[in-house]
Amino acid sequence: MDTNQTIPVTATAQNAAGTIRVRATDEGLPIDLRIDPRELRFGAAQLAEAIVALNRRAALEAAILRREQLSAQGVHSDVLDRMGMPTRDDLPDLEHDEGGHGTHPTWMHRPL
Repeated sequence: MDTNQTIPVTATAQNAAGTIRVRATDEGLPIDLRIDPRELRFGAAQLAEAIVALNRRAALEAAILRREQLSAQGVHSDVLDRMGMPTRDDLPDLEHDEGGHGTHPTWMHRPL
């Protein structure tokens, strides 16, 4: 086993209803996807949009975890900033930029 190989950092994001859940690496690779069958009846476009937004959210959270690990290992914050590693302050920006897709109530919480 190569000891120089890094172990992927992952995080999970889910919609408010918990009906769509995506686990992704800090590089944005989705590695697990869970979809409640009730989500399927609302169309592929809406589902795809939610999955992509949740994948971005999970990848960002995983990258933040990676930054925290590197910081704990002694990498200075200036270096991490130059590397473009996100901080916890970047999380609200993601929600705003994507209109909160996947982070706010889904069809299950909308008034009829």
